[in-house]
Amino acid sequence: MQDQSSNHAGAALAVPRGALAGLKVLELGQLIAGPFAAKTLADFGAEVIKIEPPGTGDPLRKWRLLKDGTSVWWQVQSRNKRSLAVDLRQPEGQDIVRRLAAEADVLIENFRPGAMEGWGLAPDDLLRANPRLIVLRISGYGQTGPYRNRPGFGVVAEAMGGLRHLTAEPGRVPVRVGVSIGDTLAALHGVIGILVALQHRHATGQGQVIDVALYEAVFNCMESLLPEYSAFGAVREPAGSALPGIAPTNAYRCRDGGYALVAGNGDSIFRRLMVLIGRPDLADDPALADNAGRVARVEELDRVIGEWAATRTVDEVLAALDSASVPAGRIYTIADIAADPHYAARGMLQQVRLDDGSTVAVPGIVPKLSLTPGSHRRNAPALGADSDEVLREIGLTPQQIQALKDKGIVAGARP
Repeated sequence: MQDQSSNHAGAALAVPRGALAGLKVLELGQLIAGPFAAKTLADFGAEVIKIEPPGTGDPLRKWRLLKDGTSVWWQVQSRNKRSLAVDLRQPEGQDIVRRLAAEADVLIENFRPGAMEGWGLAPDDLLRANPRLIVLRISGYGQTGPYRNRPGFGVVAEAMGGLRHLTAEPGRVPVRVGVSIGDTLAALHGVIGILVALQHRHATGQGQVIDVALYEAVFNCMESLLPEYSAFGAVREPAGSALPGIAPTNAYRCRDGGYALVAGNGDSIFRRLMVLIGRPDLADDPALADNAGRVARVEELDRVIGEWAATRTVDEVLAALDSASVPAGRIYTIADIAADPHYAARGMLQQVRLDDGSTVAVPGIVPKLSLTPGSHRRNAPALGADSDEVLREIGLTPQQIQALKDKGIVAGARP
């Protein structure tokens, strides 16, 4: 695994600055969507100040498996960020955010619509003070529309966006994708919006507000569902491991009980696949020369491929398919990923050294740029680790900072 370790969780690493160096980002969100968007910008050099509530911090700090009281997920979601612990419910805390926003390039928030306005931090007001500011707002249903005030989580958005209906075996209960894919899709759409807005600002000097709804980010990835319904009244139904309308592509059970994913749906690929499995008659069948013909006989094709795979192990199937240049793969667990040489060769398994000297593996950075690659510059911060430093940067004196701490409005890192 690639070593991106440091001697201290807050220490900066000797790595390139990144294409977004100099971009000042204020992150007011929590959990997944907003912080993932900010993490992506931070990976490529942006300076991200993460605002967290004193005492508790971002709830993600305590989600899933903990090491020394902190989620190891935190080391992924908050790398390259600084933490400022401020109570946004207090006027003095709100004033700190206004002062930071006046000097920021980007502000990211993923609270329920109306929360920012309730704190006196309405984007329109922030833009009047800083017309160059770009504000990304991520919410379940968007800032407008009849559902705007509903609480929205990624799992609900995945259902409303059309994804959950398709993730099932026919006739069985739809299952969720095993990660928070709705939040992540919204975050990535938000990053796209920020980069587009930065280009507009470069040309005009104007900032703007970006409104990303979780369900719309999912819906944007639903390919042909809507035009098929509009043109034909067709409602795509769950198809298990197959992809309706494209054949043959499926998961086939092998002799050792594992599954091989086989994508033989290209015309020339299909011919090679049929020759490989000993069915040249199907390779030469003119009715199967294109996708439409193969879709009409998909059950037959799945059966003959399945019969061939059932007599071989997963490794044997994949080796044979690779020799014939047929796209195929196994279903990876995280143990498979951690042991895979291709992941390692691409720098996707990075070791981070924690405060106690132990290491933990985290995913590498995507995408990969040839001249300005992303980098791991700082480990995820302790709650309030950078409060004093950030407040000094906006002009507060040590006495003012201490007064805010005495009132509980600001918190620093515990010694």
